[in-house]
Amino acid sequence: MIPPYRLKLRSSQKMKTFNSMYTNRFASQFRRLLSIQTASTPNDNALKFITKGVRLLPPHIQKSTIEIDDLASATERSPLALQLFKVPGVKSILIGDDFITVNKVDEKLSNSDHSRWQFLKPQIINVIDRSLSKNSEKKVNVLTPQFLENISNVHHDDYIVSQEPLDTDDDVTYEIKELINTRIRPAIQDDGGDVQFRRFDPDTGIVYIKLKGACKSCSLSDETLKHGIESMLQHYVEEVKEVKAILDPEEEISLKEFEKLEKKLMSRSTV
Repeated sequence: MIPPYRLKLRSSQKMKTFNSMYTNRFASQFRRLLSIQTASTPNDNALKFITKGVRLLPPHIQKSTIEIDDLASATERSPLALQLFKVPGVKSILIGDDFITVNKVDEKLSNSDHSRWQFLKPQIINVIDRSLSKNSEKKVNVLTPQFLENISNVHHDDYIVSQEPLDTDDDVTYEIKELINTRIRPAIQDDGGDVQFRRFDPDTGIVYIKLKGACKSCSLSDETLKHGIESMLQHYVEEVKEVKAILDPEEEISLKEFEKLEKKLMSRSTV
């Protein structure tokens, strides 16, 4: 027969063990939730996922963002994006140094409730968590080695050269780049988007840029372009007369195909 004081001791030890297991399990879950925070954007179909304490991009391109619009681009550029595209409803992805912006399919184009953020958000957090956690069996690289090699080339316009002011730039171009990098891009990245300088036409005074992430498909993108970017550049650089957003050739093709699909889905929903 076990003495009463030993029963109390065993009971106390079991309770301590249970409390410790529960606390550790809760703390682990709590840490995970703290490590991945979400922030709304001006675009209802875009949500920003902030990876606290985890740097997603190598040092030489930390100021840049990587945009992935389809499975083909994900396969070529990012194993992490490829995992995110497996979540139904994900339309495009923007990877920054410490955030990921996910654009989803508009609810009007889907007959499923799973295109709503209340269903998508926990799935996306789970994918990011298991893909980035050090001890996860499903951990993947953020970017492919081949893509990293490509963007390490100093002549790669999108990610290095055209974004940083260079000694070889004319005075106006240099000032435009400086303003975009120091004043405009940080504010737009806070909203889950980004902007890339493309070129300045001195004959017309037009600055050509590319909007990315939450900004690209946002209903307020025109307002961002005109009242945000254009007004600031015109205020500081008198040579700037207008700012225009452009798309890359492959993006124009993807956009046209998506518009065709959108029309088909809209016509079905009205039948």
